[in-house]
Amino acid sequence: MVVSKKSYEDLRKQRLEENKKRMEQLNIPHLTQALKTAHSPMKRTKPRAIGTEIVVVRRSSRVASLPAPVYKEHGLKTFEILELPRCGRKYRYVRKELGNRVYASDEAREYAINKAEELESKLKSGHLSFIKPMFQSYVTGGWLGLPVNFCRKYLPKNDETIILIDEDGQQFPTLYFSRKEALSAGWRGFSVSHELIDGDALVFHLIKRAVFKVYIIRNKDYYADGELNDASHA
Repeated sequence: MVVSKKSYEDLRKQRLEENKKRMEQLNIPHLTQALKTAHSPMKRTKPRAIGTEIVVVRRSSRVASLPAPVYKEHGLKTFEILELPRCGRKYRYVRKELGNRVYASDEAREYAINKAEELESKLKSGHLSFIKPMFQSYVTGGWLGLPVNFCRKYLPKNDETIILIDEDGQQFPTLYFSRKEALSAGWRGFSVSHELIDGDALVFHLIKRAVFKVYIIRNKDYYADGELNDASHA
C-alpha cells in the first residue's frame, strides 16, 4: 500500500506538534533560553610565583653527617679530599697532583733503550723478544699496548692470561686482550710492584707460550753511569 504525499505531510506535521507540546510540558524551551543567557564566572588563577631563595641540595644519608668536600687551591691545580664511611671504617681518598709526576729526559730515555738493546742481543737465541719503552700513561694507567706485529704472529688469538716473570722469578698473571693487543688486569700491579717510571725500558722475552721473562732497565742509571764516567776521567 502506497502512502500519498499529502497524508505523509499531515503525519509529519502532527508528529511535530506532539513533540512541541511535550517539550512545553517539560519546560525545555525556558531551560534552553536560560542556559544561553547565563554566564559562568571564569575561574581566576594566581600567577605562578618563582622562588629566588637558595635551596640546599640534599646529600646522601651516608655522608649527610659529614662536612662538605673541601677544595684546596695550590697554584693552578685543584685537590679534592673526601672521607666516606664504609663498613664501619673511613677511607680517605686524595687525588694526586699531576705536577708531581717525574718525566724522563731525552738522554735518560735514550740511555735506557740502548741498554735494553744490549741486553736483548745477549738473550738466548731461539726465543722471541721485544723492547717496550715506558711512558707516563703506561706506568700510571691500567693498560700496556704491545707491538701489533709481534702479537699477531706469536701471541694467542683469543683473550688469555699471560704470565710475567721478573728477574727475581716472581710471577704476575695479566689479562691479554687479543683485539687490543694489550695487557690489562694485572699490569698495573706489576708496574706498581716494580716502581716503574717514565723513561724506563722493559725487555719482554717470550720463554714459553703466554709466558714472558721481563727485564727492567732503569733510566735513573743514566745519571749513575754519568757520575762514574766523570770520576774515571778526573
